[in-house]
Amino acid sequence: MLVGVLAVTHVAFIAYVVAGGFLAWRWPRTVGVHALAVAWGFGTVLIGFHCPLTYAENWARRQARMGELPAAGFIDHYLTGVIYPDSALGLVRALAALAVLVSWFGYARLYQRRLSSRVV
Repeated sequence: MLVGVLAVTHVAFIAYVVAGGFLAWRWPRTVGVHALAVAWGFGTVLIGFHCPLTYAENWARRQARMGELPAAGFIDHYLTGVIYPDSALGLVRALAALAVLVSWFGYARLYQRRLSSRVV
C-alpha cells in the first residue's frame, strides 16, 4: 500500500515539475514552489541529487519484502521503456524542459500585464 502511495506521489511530483508552471498562471503565488520543484527535479536528473521519494519508496519496498528500485531510479524503472521508448529519453527531457520554459514565459507575460494594468 505504502509503495503504491509513494509511487503515485512520485509521479505527481514529476508532473508538477513539468506542468506546475502553468498552475502559476492561475495561482501566481505558486511560482516559487514550482521553481524549487524544478530545481530539485532537474537536479536529480542532471546533477545526480538524491531523491528522498526514491529513498522512501526503497524503504517501503524493503518493508514489504519487495525488491528495491534499480540504481538508475524511479524514472528509469517506471517511465523509460514503459511510457516512452529508451531511445526517446533525450526528447522527453527536452520536451519537459520546454514545457517548464513555456510555462514560465507565459507566467512572466501574465505578471507583466497584471503590473501594467495596475499602474494608472
